[in-house]
Amino acid sequence: MGNATGVESTGPLGERFAEILTEEALSFLADLHRAFDERRLELLGLRKEREAALAAGGTLGFLPETADVREADWRVAEPAPGLEDRRVEITGPTDAKMTINALNSGAKVWLADHEDANTPLWDNVVQGQLNLRDAIAGTLSYTSPEGRQYRLAEGPRPTIVVRPRGWHLPEKHILVDGRPTSGSLTDFGLYFFHNHLATRPYFYLPKMESHLEARLWNDVFTFAEERFGRPTGTIRATVLIETFPAAFEMEEILYELREHSAGLNAGRWDYMFSVIKKFRTRGRDFMLPDRNTVTMTVPFMRAYTELLVRTCHKRGAHAIGGMAAFIPSRRDPEINRVALEKVGADKTREAGDGFDGSWVAHPDLVPVCREIFDGVLGDRPNQLGRLREDVSVSAADLLAVGATPGQRTEAGLRNAVSVGVQYLAAWLRGTGAVAINNLMEDAATAEISRSQVWQWLHNDVTLDDTGEKVTRELVEKIADEELAKLDGDFAEARTLFMEVAVADDFVDFLTIPAYERMP
Repeated sequence: MGNATGVESTGPLGERFAEILTEEALSFLADLHRAFDERRLELLGLRKEREAALAAGGTLGFLPETADVREADWRVAEPAPGLEDRRVEITGPTDAKMTINALNSGAKVWLADHEDANTPLWDNVVQGQLNLRDAIAGTLSYTSPEGRQYRLAEGPRPTIVVRPRGWHLPEKHILVDGRPTSGSLTDFGLYFFHNHLATRPYFYLPKMESHLEARLWNDVFTFAEERFGRPTGTIRATVLIETFPAAFEMEEILYELREHSAGLNAGRWDYMFSVIKKFRTRGRDFMLPDRNTVTMTVPFMRAYTELLVRTCHKRGAHAIGGMAAFIPSRRDPEINRVALEKVGADKTREAGDGFDGSWVAHPDLVPVCREIFDGVLGDRPNQLGRLREDVSVSAADLLAVGATPGQRTEAGLRNAVSVGVQYLAAWLRGTGAVAINNLMEDAATAEISRSQVWQWLHNDVTLDDTGEKVTRELVEKIADEELAKLDGDFAEARTLFMEVAVADDFVDFLTIPAYERMP
């Protein structure tokens, strides 16, 4: 393993880890840390300031100070090679089996996830980088404990787009000058360093809350390109619009990244979490019903996706739709029939609205999504020419959370508690994407679950079906009853869930205290 000046790697040195943690790679991470970490921390401080203003009665809106950007005539760079046609994208973590399955899936793009579908267990962080490098070289293989062989198929493979961790997460196993590095810069830096000559370095950028955070990423990209003599625009990035504040700054985010931009994605699950999180103390006007009843057709979600497509196509950028999280059942054809109808309707709506592609979580859904987008696109690679000038979305439309129909029920509360605890148990064991009740749950869906429990509890919600008030005692009782139905040890996960779902102080991200518990 390398020994760059001022850099300390404290994680266990697994097999072949030294191939990733070279002196040169660690030196590059140190340069990124020293150049950009102070700005990262300052921007996280601005998040806190805005959240305090919202808690004090403030609101969100389109920024008057950036009106000139919204009114000016500009476009992002032309679509990069491998990103012209994105009609179906598959997402998943970077363990060897998932990597091979994703690259053999027939999708156009694979989102190689170091974020919500992954846990930052040290082994996952480094082994994931090894798997990506081996996959790019065409040498990756895997043998399951049962002896099943997994190998990369011949022929075209999806374009790899890596999602690093968000700006808020540290990497505690790599210290620079005695301080933990940024998880974002670690994931980006290691992938770019080892692969920028072997493949096109493309990224998905999560959890951003402002165009200033996009500006920071743009400066990181420029720094890396200049450091290694790569042309401007070698790096491309698609931004997930998955926080409530970012929905009001879509054009500004595209503008900041314009030479490196590959478009925007409608990150629906984290968006719902962010809506709850930002206005969690503001009562009924921002109170959502049961998680699984909030569809993409409710007013505030419809406004957000319509504005995203219009904004992207106005600026020549791809608009990518949200996740189909259904996991097909091998044993229940009726579950499959009902769920596939819903997936088909969702993708049909997206294709009809002008999206250029969409996400799925399972290889069996790739042909479902592809067929629907094929029917709209035909031989065209995208819908960039469809400008959606018919769309007009106001700040009030984006803020119309209170117009969401639906009830807050005991079944919804039970589902939130059960899914939240089950997911955290898997996360603490090192698994970030978990099939629960035929749905792929990741950190984003777990965040919705725990934040909704917090909001209902701290706003004195009475359940619509039973008339019972949501209290800590009720949540504890439901946890006991739901966990009694399951096999396994959920004690630590239950404790953590209660910490992030019912405590008086709201933790920004459940992954932060969870990461502190992780070796």
